[in-house]
Amino acid sequence: MITFPKPKVEQFFYTYSIYHFQLSKDEKKLVFSTNLSGKRNLWALDLSKEHTYPFQFAQKNEASLFVQFDPNGKYVLTSFDSDGDENYQIYALPPEGGLPQPLITGAENEKYLFAYLSKDGKRVYYNTSENNPSFLNTRVRHLDTDKDELLVEGEEAPTSLVAVSDDEKTLVYESMFANTYNNIFIQKGDEKIYLTPDPKKVHVSYEPVFTDNNTIYFPTDYESEYTYLAKYDIKQGAFSKVLEIEEESIETVKYDKTSDSLYLVTEKGVVDKLYQYKVKSEELNEITKPFDMIDQVTITESGAVYLLGRLAVKPDNIYRLNNSGEWEQLTDNRVLGISEEELVDPEIVTYSSFDGMEMESLLFRAKPKNANGYTVFWPHGGPQAAERKFFRAMFQSILNRGYHIFAPNFRGSTGYGSSFVKLVEQDWGHGPRLDNVEGIKWLFNQKITDPDHLFLVGGSYGGYMALLLHGRHPEYFKAVIDIFGPSDLFTFVNSVPPHWKPIMERWLGDPERDKERFVKDSPVTYLETMTKPMLVIQGAKDPRVVKEESDQIVQKLQDKGRDVEYLVLEDEGHGFSKKENEIKVYKRMLDFMEKHK
Repeated sequence: MITFPKPKVEQFFYTYSIYHFQLSKDEKKLVFSTNLSGKRNLWALDLSKEHTYPFQFAQKNEASLFVQFDPNGKYVLTSFDSDGDENYQIYALPPEGGLPQPLITGAENEKYLFAYLSKDGKRVYYNTSENNPSFLNTRVRHLDTDKDELLVEGEEAPTSLVAVSDDEKTLVYESMFANTYNNIFIQKGDEKIYLTPDPKKVHVSYEPVFTDNNTIYFPTDYESEYTYLAKYDIKQGAFSKVLEIEEESIETVKYDKTSDSLYLVTEKGVVDKLYQYKVKSEELNEITKPFDMIDQVTITESGAVYLLGRLAVKPDNIYRLNNSGEWEQLTDNRVLGISEEELVDPEIVTYSSFDGMEMESLLFRAKPKNANGYTVFWPHGGPQAAERKFFRAMFQSILNRGYHIFAPNFRGSTGYGSSFVKLVEQDWGHGPRLDNVEGIKWLFNQKITDPDHLFLVGGSYGGYMALLLHGRHPEYFKAVIDIFGPSDLFTFVNSVPPHWKPIMERWLGDPERDKERFVKDSPVTYLETMTKPMLVIQGAKDPRVVKEESDQIVQKLQDKGRDVEYLVLEDEGHGFSKKENEIKVYKRMLDFMEKHK
């Protein structure tokens, strides 16, 4: 009799991701970005066949941001960066795929970000850092003449083209002052026509869509706690509120011309919802779906609905809504040799913070047969993001090794209203830190863990929070893992990408005016109390949290004789674009925790 051991943790390392996708006009070809080969490339499915198998569509071994088919079927556009540096540039591919050919590119440190392809396929609109790295410029490339034309120069804030009418007479731009404050507007000569009534009121508006050349729909939280659906009538110059959904924020709007409907994705805490809104009848219907998270919605000219979705227990997959209202799964991305039943779906729990505010959190409990008595505390990145019910290979590998995971959505997290998400602005290290501390105390009170059995792990802002919690509350943790987290707010605020710098005032503050707070909230202030074993992980090409942020704290702690391991990935940025590096990091993290149990 052949017997097999229980699933090994290594099986989770070989789970792949799907990042975005697009379809050809005839819907026979679906191209998607994935690390299926171990590195990021474009792959495709031939949907004209009843049974299909993915084939490689482009070879570049780099991350891409988008795929766009020429409506005439002559080429495909995409973009790539270099080893995670996020300096994306635009490439063209033959309609059948192949090796990418540079189309709109420049110096390695410049960005060329796709915005829109004209309906005749002759003009590419794009945003670029070239000649304006802090505020960006919008340009159009005429493919038939190779003429490149400047349209708008960003001023005061990073400005990008975000929507174009079919007749190309109306272009909508976005000026980004912060994650919680932007304006969308139509540029007419030197005049800006704002789509919301008062551009000076702090609010967000995004993802505008044209339903015809004179009507724009978009989500906004203008004078509201949650984002709702709004409309702007260009002829009348009129803004109006169209649809609110109680305690849900509309995040995505897509238009289906065939049914005159808008498809809406809303964020409600740790899950997403999907709706169809019929414009004329104002009828709203929720669409059931076999996944909790929606990463992309695409509506084709035929009216077909395609989604990229995932669950906590199932990786990214692409689905199509068929004529009978059922979801057809087009890809079969899964965990190697492990069923969904063997994976861990989190509990949704709440606890009261230091000021009585309720914090929603995800509690992943390791299967009883695997549980080792230890817990990982995970403050999420962002910070204006959230931990939600989506699949993380890292989480499931940790759970398989027997650790519980607790992931709180502390103040500043998205999905809980505009006031809540703003609470982290100019307060990175007080309120959010105390929210995390109360989450730790809740774990102790619930007898889930104790200080001798708790590991602290975080990435990006979560890495910053891990460092800060280590420095200010070392008595709560066994050991700490920091994945590319800022260590000194003074150096961090001056080292972010140029187009981030205009938003840093509202987001983080001013290092001179707020010097006292910057000192108090910088992890390097607390070197004396950072006494627990540490593992620090950093991408050498990280443009958001530069390598020096990790270098400096590692060196300072090692000079004090502390137990600090340091792993630098020379060909990565702010994340892991290469599977071999992701595997290296997961193994190193698990080995580190096993070593310090």
